[in-house]
Amino acid sequence: MNAFNFLKSDRKKEHGTSLTMMLDKGIGLMSLIDLLELSSEYLSFAKFGWGTSAILNRDIIQEKIEIYLSYDVTPYPGGTLLELAYIQNKIPQFLDEAQELGFGAIEISDGSIDMSWDDRENLIHQVKDRDFKVLTEVGKKDPIKDGKLKAEDRVKQVNSDLKAGADKVLIEAREGGKGIGIYNKEGKIKEDDLEIIIKNIDINKIIWEAPLKDQQTYLILKFGSNVNLGNIPPEELIPLETIRRGLRGDTLGKINPLD
Repeated sequence: MNAFNFLKSDRKKEHGTSLTMMLDKGIGLMSLIDLLELSSEYLSFAKFGWGTSAILNRDIIQEKIEIYLSYDVTPYPGGTLLELAYIQNKIPQFLDEAQELGFGAIEISDGSIDMSWDDRENLIHQVKDRDFKVLTEVGKKDPIKDGKLKAEDRVKQVNSDLKAGADKVLIEAREGGKGIGIYNKEGKIKEDDLEIIIKNIDINKIIWEAPLKDQQTYLILKFGSNVNLGNIPPEELIPLETIRRGLRGDTLGKINPLD
């Protein structure tokens, strides 16, 4: 039982929603156990950011994966590592290694490279055939390149990925959450773009990367407590849950987490 349980701050969750993806930039084993003891209930996916998996001892990576899985959290390597495998023509080896290490999902992205739509679709099929969960990401790492993408372009890519078999699609925001995707240079929501996206996509299939508190708050107030959010820093998992439950000034009295 949680402390102050009489205050009725529980949250009603629905299948396939309320997903939270955390960005793991290199958490140590003991720190990870401490973190998950406190917050695994509020965590769905853990992304081993960028190519960090390739610069750490293989045994440590495998042990971290086992820890995540023991807490019912799905770990996966960052999309940048897959992009490297793609340009080096080593996708089969990449997927073999991911399976041997025990990763439960794969992210398919082209944020730093160019990838044809046919290749992207074929990759989704390859990953699905390996029984991984498939997360794709829409957007570019370079703000200039990403800025050339219209909301309609993102809609088209998201729906194409879902049709090809992706389980969820991430809307790129990077670690900083500014000048990328649905955010302007100040990190504020581009509301016109957001409206176009949500009118043409099943938002339960979307994970909005939202590393900043104001972004998380905006999306929770707009879509409800169970909106899927990603790129959450480890230290923000519990604070995010308080926003979801209306236990923080930003959402207190403004949402009903039991709806």
